[in-house]
Amino acid sequence: MKHLKLQKLQNRLRNKFLKLGVKIVGPETIYFSKDTKIGKNVIIEPYVVFGPKVKIGNNVIIKSFSHLENCRIENKVDIGPYARIRPGTILKEGSKVGNFVEIKKSIIGKNSKVNHLTYIGDSDIGKSVNIGAGTITCNYDGIKKNKTKIKDNVFIGSNSSLVAPLTIEESSVVGAGSVITKTVKKKSLALTRSLQTEVKNYKRKQK
Repeated sequence: MKHLKLQKLQNRLRNKFLKLGVKIVGPETIYFSKDTKIGKNVIIEPYVVFGPKVKIGNNVIIKSFSHLENCRIENKVDIGPYARIRPGTILKEGSKVGNFVEIKKSIIGKNSKVNHLTYIGDSDIGKSVNIGAGTITCNYDGIKKNKTKIKDNVFIGSNSSLVAPLTIEESSVVGAGSVITKTVKKKSLALTRSLQTEVKNYKRKQK
């Protein structure tokens, strides 16, 4: 009985959004909440789940296998595929969250990009920031959650660990593979990387 009620509710919500002009690819695969709000010119690809308290602006694309809950998505945002947008997140206009990215309780600024394989938690990210693949904010110290602040026009290289509490000032660069634990000053390059060791004519041991 509960399954039938849920199915009827979902069909009603899907039909509601289709009538409002939302382009839904594979409506039978999309799950909405009763309070989901969606603007104009929105495209939703198959297998997207909307948890409670999700508000979507205009001209948004949500790609397949993404999960959104208790978040606000502003206009012209591109999400997914395989993105998880957790509670307390705000994606500002023109921002992009790509595949296998998780965002929790964070603001992603206007025209900023978090494209691949990344975790952003308890963070405030400014405008036109690029977050490289494999970046994580180390926001939990085992007792409490700590905040990361990334100012405008910052470039974070791939495979970086940002250990909160941390501030990265405007127009600075974090080199790929870095573990950043201290404030990065404006227009600076921060880099923590071991020197590469090379042994010439090396031969592996034989079994």
